[in-house]
Amino acid sequence: MIKQVIIIALSIITLIGCKNETKKVEVAETIDKNKVEVKTETTQEDYQVGSQVPNKLVCMVNNAYMGKPQIAVPVNGKTYYGCCQMCVGTLNEKESARTGIDPFSNKPVDKTDTYIVLMKKEGEVAYFESKENYLKYKKSN
Repeated sequence: MIKQVIIIALSIITLIGCKNETKKVEVAETIDKNKVEVKTETTQEDYQVGSQVPNKLVCMVNNAYMGKPQIAVPVNGKTYYGCCQMCVGTLNEKESARTGIDPFSNKPVDKTDTYIVLMKKEGEVAYFESKENYLKYKKSN
């Protein structure tokens, strides 16, 4: 009789324990899904051709808008951005990768100090000395 009571008690405890674990897993999955959704909402922006784009969303080696934050590359007190380890190395080693040409003035510009504009829907960007230079360029083209 005592054996039967112990077996029934253990069975009930096991069933209750399994039921609670399932709830924990479901809650954890829901939390993870919410985290991913929130992260996606805060990183995606809809930039149109002609829009200024933030430095951190541009691979400064490929001169391309990437649509998500890139790898920060600090060089000489300024922060450049690259999309992969190869670009990080290039930005560290080559000054030419950190410099662009303003299409309006044809002057060299440091990519971190520029007004970056999305030029083509495929992601190509251009670096302007200022917003004024971009507006003058836009008018002349």
